[in-house]
Amino acid sequence: MTTYELPAMVNAHSHAFQRDLRGVAERPSPGSRTADDFWSWREAMYRLAGALDPESLYEVAGRAYAEMAAAGYGAVGEFHYVHHQPDGTPYAEPNAMALALAEAARAAGITIVLLPAAYHRAGWDEGDLPPTPGQRRFCDADVDSFLGRVDALRRWAEGRDGVHVGVAAHSVRAVPASWLEAIAAYSEEHRLVRHVHAHEQPRELDECRAEHGVTPISLLERTGFLGPGASVIHGIHVEAEDVARLAASDTIVVSCPTTEGSLGDGHFPAMEHHEAGVRIAIGSDSQVRIDPFEETRELETLARRERRRRAALLAAQGDLWAELVRAGCESLGLEDPGTITIDRDHPDLRGIAEGDLPLAVATCASAAVVGRRDSVEP
Repeated sequence: MTTYELPAMVNAHSHAFQRDLRGVAERPSPGSRTADDFWSWREAMYRLAGALDPESLYEVAGRAYAEMAAAGYGAVGEFHYVHHQPDGTPYAEPNAMALALAEAARAAGITIVLLPAAYHRAGWDEGDLPPTPGQRRFCDADVDSFLGRVDALRRWAEGRDGVHVGVAAHSVRAVPASWLEAIAAYSEEHRLVRHVHAHEQPRELDECRAEHGVTPISLLERTGFLGPGASVIHGIHVEAEDVARLAASDTIVVSCPTTEGSLGDGHFPAMEHHEAGVRIAIGSDSQVRIDPFEETRELETLARRERRRRAALLAAQGDLWAELVRAGCESLGLEDPGTITIDRDHPDLRGIAEGDLPLAVATCASAAVVGRRDSVEP
């Protein structure tokens, strides 16, 4: 076998438990098929999340992380919000679910950055809306309780190889502005990376404008959440002013192409972000696919469609894979995700000159070329 080494890809946004939504989430919702969208998919996700406990979360996460390691990922940022028991009562060990994720990653041999996500409400309508039954286990009563649990998780992770901790806010609809301010300040004080979902759905923008009078990215800027250590997940439905704020603050955007396509979220404007100087990383998000080569290729082809030309991210950067690895490391606060060995004799790459491999990796390879693929657990 003729081999070639690449830096392992960084999966900057993951919800490992959603691996078990494959197939199930494609069933039509009751009533009209045309009503299916992100919000109806979310109900299926709530049902799945409601059935989890630490043992079953460890099992599904272990499968997902082993598949990531075999597919070419070297590190994962786990955006974790299934915190408590289904009725919202904390476990005897308040971080039981997060610990299950960390131990599953350690067993699979992949570096994990736990990103516990703050969640408080179902949204806003002239006041905070109480969480729905499906959201209760995500929620904390106040931001100090949430950050206290992050403190405890950080202490637990100290000295454990391959386990790191950042912090997240689920979204601007799930927490008040005061929580965003507190989480941003905590992140800065402890030098932690911070993540948030934003600009994934038009309805999210409408609700944010109704509550705050501005877009989510403008709100994140106002609350001090944006910055070099911050990552906005998705960043799809953006205006020029939003992109300018991301660029000026040096915030990273994490695109999740296969999930965003699966959910019908919209078209990620990769070239608009790139041309403004915004760093872009990738994530597997809902795990509808676990293949960093596919995420990279879809990001590139979407960028080509955006400008209707072949000169897109790959042409601008030369080695798109390496640029995504770099941005992913910065998104998760990591230095080195390790390396992977790929098989140049695989049909995806057979006959391609070594000098063209960086171009081929971004356009015609798949996880099947990774030499350590046989490490996947059955």
